Amino acid sequence: MAKNNQWKKLDGLVFSTNPDLNLEPEQEDIETLPPAQQRLRIWLDRKQRKGKAVTLITGFEGSEDDMKALAKSLKTYCGVGGSAKDFEIIVQGDQRDKALKYLLDKGYSQTKKSGG
Repeated sequence: MAKNNQWKKLDGLVFSTNPDLNLEPEQEDIETLPPAQQRLRIWLDRKQRKGKAVTLITGFEGSEDDMKALAKSLKTYCGVGGSAKDFEIIVQGDQRDKALKYLLDKGYSQTKKSGG
């Protein structure tokens, strides 16, 4: 039997007689702020990662596609893996200095290290 992801979007709804029922989620158009107005924070995180350090970049305001594009270019620059989800960019290892230099060069002037 094939997996059917249709049930996930119903959110527990079994039956409805409402003819105007719209099951499609509303898409919010989030405008991405220009790099100079982004307030990014770079910090080192080891929590729930079995002691392995990751560089966490938070504070990105914009669309998820733009965040993923920034994450991909940052990971390529640092030469490591990572991910972008929940409006956080995760880069493997302690890459705080490289990430800060890269973001400042790209015009993210309000970027700074935080968290000790």
